[in-house]
Amino acid sequence: MKVANIKTAEMVGKKVNLAGWVHARRDHGKLIFIDLRDRSGLLQVVFSGDLYGKADKLRPEYVVSISGTVKKRPEGMDNSKIATGKVEVEAESLEILAEAKTPPFDLTMDTKKIAEDLRMEYRYLDLRTERMQKIIELRHRTIKFIRDWLSSKGFWEIETPNLTKSTPEGARDYLVPSRQQPGKFYALPQSPQQFKQLLMVAGVEKYFQIARCFRDEDPRGDRQPEHTQLDLEMSFVEQNDVMDINEELAKAIVTKITPNKKIADGAFPVLSFDEAQKKYQTDRPDLRRNKKDADELAFCWVIDFPFFKKDKECKWTFTHNPFSDPAKEDKEKFLKGEIESIRTTQYDLVLNGQEIGGGSIRSHEINVLEKVFEVLGYSKKEMQERFGHMLKAFEFGVPPHGGIAWGLDRLVMILGGEDSIRETIAFPKTGDGRDLMMKAPSEVEKDQLEELHLKTMPRAAGNQ
Repeated sequence: MKVANIKTAEMVGKKVNLAGWVHARRDHGKLIFIDLRDRSGLLQVVFSGDLYGKADKLRPEYVVSISGTVKKRPEGMDNSKIATGKVEVEAESLEILAEAKTPPFDLTMDTKKIAEDLRMEYRYLDLRTERMQKIIELRHRTIKFIRDWLSSKGFWEIETPNLTKSTPEGARDYLVPSRQQPGKFYALPQSPQQFKQLLMVAGVEKYFQIARCFRDEDPRGDRQPEHTQLDLEMSFVEQNDVMDINEELAKAIVTKITPNKKIADGAFPVLSFDEAQKKYQTDRPDLRRNKKDADELAFCWVIDFPFFKKDKECKWTFTHNPFSDPAKEDKEKFLKGEIESIRTTQYDLVLNGQEIGGGSIRSHEINVLEKVFEVLGYSKKEMQERFGHMLKAFEFGVPPHGGIAWGLDRLVMILGGEDSIRETIAFPKTGDGRDLMMKAPSEVEKDQLEELHLKTMPRAAGNQ
């Protein structure tokens, strides 16, 4: 069985079977040295004698299988830069499992300065580099910790559908035509919002999910058409209950996953929307004392957001979520017709000037929910067409409930000291939604379109 490179540091004198990639090669006359790379790191392997000729064929990124004996490096030849720097393996056999072309960029270096389009086209190579391996591992450890932590607190992890109904949630839906129901479409979820609320109706009480979410947005800076969020919901709670357990989770993540990061003691500061705007001119304030210190983490909560705002057509729309409950103090005013001054129970979790999570206490009263839809301009008929499933479920006894969604891509980005969420996603897309590696989106066969009862139309002039 293959031994991980890093384990050889404690295996002096033992024979081992190794496998991985040739990271670098050095020819010293009668000796050839390679740095063998596997997921655990680098290990020096020495070839001599009968193996010299075979090892001479090795080139960077060749995939090899090697057996040999672990030995201490000669006096003064240690390499303190790698975990296996005090040992090397004297090779006794070598098998070349796969040859490799010369990569389009140097995989022994940090690829951050390489053109991003090139890195995305050859993402499987980019992911071989040390920095990217560390980021992907950090993401794995963060998500695993979240799963274990929430499970220990009594939450159930439940998957919700990725083929669902198109409903307004703030961005365009990705639509999926139904072959079996001609002329009808599924939508990919912008979030599991309605399903998680229905799980509260179902009596689950504590739910979470590492959820894939899809939003067909115009190019907007550091956004992706699909992203991953930690989604959770709780029954029989008030605003402080949800904020408290999420604050506890955030602190636990930092302590366990990135203990080198500095986080202020005590409770996270809580700012009202108005206070944050007045003092920091933003609802995502960066409260770090030293913004040049990459290891400083400053969390805060922002609450008391306005529920409604005017859109470009001067119609009322929601600021966060149409399923939120108005603030307790404002609910009566809202039901009597007041709109502009109504606050929502929304709470945003902000880290180093970036929103990493947002949620609210949900409206569990049908009359309040219908009033929100009325303000948004829906007729009774439209309410039933778009949200009839929710209104129907709420007739069967729904507990007070609330939850939150964290942007995991952004959280890992900040914890890892990166400046783009694309660095934290194994296979990201460009700002305009293209996958340069898979060449997606792509055209499909005419037969496929006919099966779906679809046909394409030529672009209008000026939209080429």
